[in-house]
Amino acid sequence: MSKYVKNLISEHLRGQLKDVNDALVVNMIGLDANTNTRLRAELRKKNIHVVVVKNSMAARATEGTPLAPLFAGLSGTAAVCWGGEDIVSLAKEISKLVKDDKYKPFEARGGVMDGEALSGAQVEQVSKWPSRTEQLSILMGQILSPGAKLASQLNAIGGALASQIEQKAQGEEASSAESPAS
Repeated sequence: MSKYVKNLISEHLRGQLKDVNDALVVNMIGLDANTNTRLRAELRKKNIHVVVVKNSMAARATEGTPLAPLFAGLSGTAAVCWGGEDIVSLAKEISKLVKDDKYKPFEARGGVMDGEALSGAQVEQVSKWPSRTEQLSILMGQILSPGAKLASQLNAIGGALASQIEQKAQGEEASSAESPAS
């Protein structure tokens, strides 16, 4: 392949990965064509992109970007996965597919998150974290919990006071009904 073609491919890859900050490297060697197609279709449904690329071209394309640590010291053919809601949802989906027997040679080799390189084991750990949506719901619960607790405590005091006033009013009605009017 000529240097001109390599530069074109590198520039195209740089354009694809322009706004990507988190990605994973996976091994797709050993998948037959039908399995590879099914795997890519399943990932596409989750808005996850996959590109098989030569490491030297990928390293050249990601030079100076947050993805640069992804290809440091990487050997062999690699497939780059990115997309999904966030790095956690991406890691969850990849880890789920790694465990599926019909995609057996497929495995996570590493990744990059916030400019830091991840190993394959760390990708598995990240997949166990709560996703962005789950984190937001936990945060909202923590924010709303004190207000809900305060409101219930204020309602309890007000309800107790209203109950006592009602009992007092019923007691006075009963005593006035028992005593004859003069």
